[in-house]
Amino acid sequence: MSVFPKISLRPEVENYLKEGFVNKEIVSAFGKEAAERKFETLLKHLSHPPSFTTVRVNTHLASVQHVKNLLLDELQKQLNGLSIPILQHPDLQDVLLIPVIGPRKNIKKQQCEAIVGPQCGNAVLRGAHVYAPGIVSASKFMKAGDVISVYSDIKGKCKKGAKEFDGTKVFLGNGISELSRKEIFSGLPALKGMGIRMTEPVYLSPSFDNVLPRYLFLQNLPSAVVTHVLNPQPGEKILDLCAAPGGKTTHIAALMHDQGEVIALDKIFNKVEKIKQNALLLGLNSIRAFCFDGTKAIKLDMVDTEGEPPFLPETFDRILLDAPCSGMGQRPNMACTWSLKEVASYQPLQRKLFTVAVQLLKPGGVLVYSTCTITLAENEEQVAWALTKFPCLQLQPQKPQIGGEGMRGAGLSCEQLKQLQRFDPSAVPLPDTDIDSLRETRREDMLQLANKDSIGFFIAKFVKSKST
Repeated sequence: MSVFPKISLRPEVENYLKEGFVNKEIVSAFGKEAAERKFETLLKHLSHPPSFTTVRVNTHLASVQHVKNLLLDELQKQLNGLSIPILQHPDLQDVLLIPVIGPRKNIKKQQCEAIVGPQCGNAVLRGAHVYAPGIVSASKFMKAGDVISVYSDIKGKCKKGAKEFDGTKVFLGNGISELSRKEIFSGLPALKGMGIRMTEPVYLSPSFDNVLPRYLFLQNLPSAVVTHVLNPQPGEKILDLCAAPGGKTTHIAALMHDQGEVIALDKIFNKVEKIKQNALLLGLNSIRAFCFDGTKAIKLDMVDTEGEPPFLPETFDRILLDAPCSGMGQRPNMACTWSLKEVASYQPLQRKLFTVAVQLLKPGGVLVYSTCTITLAENEEQVAWALTKFPCLQLQPQKPQIGGEGMRGAGLSCEQLKQLQRFDPSAVPLPDTDIDSLRETRREDMLQLANKDSIGFFIAKFVKSKST
């Protein structure tokens, strides 16, 4: 059920998205009313978290069953003995699914309040506690040990250090303050520790902060699907063209049994360092990460740079292009303040990166393109463009096929749409999950819900038939 307002967007952005979802092809197939209804449902669902927390097991270091047992013990501690099942995904053997309990409607709101920023608020809805830097405002009498009602300033309008806030805010649940208001806003160097420990969140999910860090990687379900679709094999040379924060990079290496070479590129130094740290933590030696702009990763002269970017044409067996995108599929997201210019700015960059990827791919090689957005322009329109621009590419069926088929509107055939995967947050009604309903729900129904109620995401798989 819907407990939060629909995602708040600038009017021109909402109209832009609506044009994509209520396009001529969709209206012709399903009717205008149905298309508009589905679009409104999507906007509501984007402001709510998915109904499962997904974690990927680092199978390079431990078996799934061993990690599942460790995680069951951890959940028992975190949730005070509350018994919540952990499901192993039948089609993604290294993925574990944990149901989210909520929305919980009988939480008593406290007089003492804290306001957190929108990003912090989104994290709380997915199981995080509140860290001091995320607190924007607190009641003037707040002290350590108080029971606090936590609200999200979804539009980012609250002034840092305010004693009260009357703007748009959404209730996230209650917690116990670890710090006083004075400590939080003392003006001393920014505090980094726990600010509020959430005890009664509206959506109850486990916290994964420093939980089994060598064995688990917190990842949205479609993000785990995309690496299985790439299907990396031991001994291959694979490129992750836009790799940060490294979840898919480390997944590629694990699926290859750490045999072969995984090159990870990102143009932001700190993110590349994070990839290296993750590879070290997870015990993966096949990963080489470079701070490098993916649009310049193709070598124009034929002098080999000894395994460092830029690379010679036709160097890689498989390439993952998890492209920079507008991120409009992320959940929960209660407000996006971006302008239309910002939302629409990614298509040209994605095409530059795609062009480089095609050149770097060996004949017979596999290219997987993915985004965590819902726009037609960044997804199906990019596939239509690629098939026209590069006759050497052929669209391929995907395995596993967990998401729905592609969206109409880009001129692709029905057969081509079936070869795509679009994870659509509006595919199923928002669940209302409590402990009792969880006990009565069949495992098959839970798995089906986990597959459908995810972030918005898109995957296309191509094979290169001949040299470019």
